[in-house]
Amino acid sequence: MPDYEKMYFKLAARLADVTELLIEIQRECEEIYIENEDKPILQIVTEDGE
Repeated sequence: MPDYEKMYFKLAARLADVTELLIEIQRECEEIYIENEDKPILQIVTEDGE
């Protein structure tokens, strides 16, 4: 019979590792975005062209 407890804890540990990795990657990408934010995402143009 498979050791379900061992399987569960192995899966849970790996999911925690992957979650931490995804959070780290997201933070790195957010930093890159902030550092390279040269232009506004939305430019508001008034009727007089300004």
